[in-house]
Amino acid sequence: MQSANQNLGSEGKQFRLVKFFAWASFIVILIFSFPFSMVISQKAKEILLASYENNAILVGENLNHQVFQNFVIPVNWRYGGIRLRDREQSELMDKIVQNAIHGFNVDLVNVYDIGKGVVAYSTDPDLIGNKARESLGYKRAIQGERSSGLISTRDEFWGLGIDFMGGKKTLRTYIPFRVENPYTGSIGIGGVFELIQDMSKQYESIVKFQYLIFGLSILIMGLIFLALLLIVQKAERMIEQRAQEQRELESQLHLAERLAALGEMVAGISHEIKNPLGIIRSTAELLGEMPDASDTQKRLSGVIKEESTRLNQIVTEFLDFARPQEPNFQECQLEEIIQKNLSFIGPELERKGIQIQDNLNGRSFRLRADHDLLYRAFLNILINAIHSMQDGGTIDIKVEEARDAYRIEIEDTGCGISKENVDKIFNPFFTTKEKGSGLGLSIVRKIIEGHRGTIGVQSREGQGTKVEVQLPRKG
Repeated sequence: MQSANQNLGSEGKQFRLVKFFAWASFIVILIFSFPFSMVISQKAKEILLASYENNAILVGENLNHQVFQNFVIPVNWRYGGIRLRDREQSELMDKIVQNAIHGFNVDLVNVYDIGKGVVAYSTDPDLIGNKARESLGYKRAIQGERSSGLISTRDEFWGLGIDFMGGKKTLRTYIPFRVENPYTGSIGIGGVFELIQDMSKQYESIVKFQYLIFGLSILIMGLIFLALLLIVQKAERMIEQRAQEQRELESQLHLAERLAALGEMVAGISHEIKNPLGIIRSTAELLGEMPDASDTQKRLSGVIKEESTRLNQIVTEFLDFARPQEPNFQECQLEEIIQKNLSFIGPELERKGIQIQDNLNGRSFRLRADHDLLYRAFLNILINAIHSMQDGGTIDIKVEEARDAYRIEIEDTGCGISKENVDKIFNPFFTTKEKGSGLGLSIVRKIIEGHRGTIGVQSREGQGTKVEVQLPRKG
């Protein structure tokens, strides 16, 4: 028993450890799912930026070639110098730029005059003549280096790399405008191209993807955690149930040990009582039958005889409880046992005005059982039903055929049993009667269980009691 308790305690500790591990794992996974989603989304952002930057470089090289070949050289040759304020030159420049960026995802092109530090040309006419921003990208382009930078109208969430939904994302790329001296072949910086590309939609898709990864990570880990938690909770309930069953078994074992010791003592005492009790009863009968016995003697001898008989019945019940008989299984008829009970209690039923209802209807219920023991069991149940009805009533007897068993219901309209007593009625020596040993229903349950059957009671105080017995057909 001690080993079983230790096992239950060990299992409980193991499942508590599993529960702790489940919570700890969920928290750890939740924490690491955030940087995981950050890494994936950041990689996607880098790929997107690289793609747009390569596109800008390609457009910039094309612009450099087209503007130099189709604008700078012809205009210098024709007009002797570049003056973009001139309408004809401006329209030619716009035509060349629009052709160069056609088919590419470019929203704005600015061409800076690095000598004056202003916008000499722009696809947005309102920007022409604006002062150049002395940004790092612009300065690097003057030095002959190209560079790109992401411009956002909304900051990241607490600088954690999580972008808010909405806002505008643009890529600004500075590319030096390289010109070649036709006489010396040297290459110089003639200006700066500024390309603006709107990547808001594509960037927002990555942000959504970032949220999706983070959300799915939490959802999947949450489902795994929930499943693990349910398993742990079920295991805890199983352990608690096993512990409860263990406690009940221990209680039943202790009770059985006490009852066994009590039974041995009762059997010994009852055996010693029965012999002198028989002598007392027979002596009382002789005294009552003597010719010179007075009425008072006859009355007193009758009382002694009656009480001796009752005491003998109690002693017999003690013996039956202490040393229950083993069923002698034989072929018998259930309906005959019930009819025999009803015939025996017929006078008492008539005296108390109790009606019997049954569904036997001449049907036959054949089974292997001990005829005498079942007779005693059903008789005890019926007598209890009679005792519960002081002012008449009804006893309803139903026999139903199940698959491999018979279900017998005996229901009365008596006073019923209180809720707190229903669970105690099969306990040895428990009784609500003024006279009685409290062993009747305990013996009944032993008889039914000896037939590998079951017995149960349903009752409500003031509304009657129903006893349900199930007996296997083959014993």
